[in-house]
Amino acid sequence: MQLEDEGGHISKEDKQQGIFLFPDHEELMITRVEQGQGRKRGRYTIHFGPYSLSILEDVMIKFNMFKGTTFVKKELEEIVLADEKQQAYVQALRYLGRKPRTRQEIEQRLTQKEMGQAVIAEVLDRLEWEQLVDDDLYARQWARQRITSQRKGKMWVRQELRQKGISKASIGEALGEVSDQEEWESALIVGRKKWNQVRGDIMEKKRKTYPFLMRRGYSGDMTRRVVNHLTMAEQDGASDDEELSLWDE
Repeated sequence: MQLEDEGGHISKEDKQQGIFLFPDHEELMITRVEQGQGRKRGRYTIHFGPYSLSILEDVMIKFNMFKGTTFVKKELEEIVLADEKQQAYVQALRYLGRKPRTRQEIEQRLTQKEMGQAVIAEVLDRLEWEQLVDDDLYARQWARQRITSQRKGKMWVRQELRQKGISKASIGEALGEVSDQEEWESALIVGRKKWNQVRGDIMEKKRKTYPFLMRRGYSGDMTRRVVNHLTMAEQDGASDDEELSLWDE
């Protein structure tokens, strides 16, 4: 029986169907062990005469699945479950290898790979225990990077973190670590850039800069302060340093 698709993934349904075909209450001896090739190199096909299962190498070693070893169907069902857990764990590590992810993002990824919900929950708990997934740390790093480097407002960042499955409490703590002064400086930088790009008089600059900052997730109060200070700077010829200090006035 062939359980793998072209990408080396084995669906939960295929595994269940494969095990279902194995005979009950009968010892099954491994007659041949065949290593996968190409993208399937990390997996081995274990043959029990006319029956076969595809198992990850580390699972095969853990359960001593070598030629001549015998198993019963119940034991193989446990091995298939262990393989699914390990496969989900490997998939999660690959996904994390690209960049940090939240718990919800990994859950969605593994669900797309047709992993069982109980398996996914166990893998997520393992990743958190190993400190490979940390939603609190993710939220703090994301908030600071988006506000100070990407020039997004706290309202924008709050919505992004909600969509990533971060809890309300963690979002609040993460945004609290970025001071109002830091957000102000970020808003002033991106606001001044927009302001200088607008052709026309001060009213035209205000008309276009205000909604621009609102769309970037800055609050109405923050936007108003920035626009007012940019207006004052143009009218009075204030320096950049003087503009930044106006936050406290």
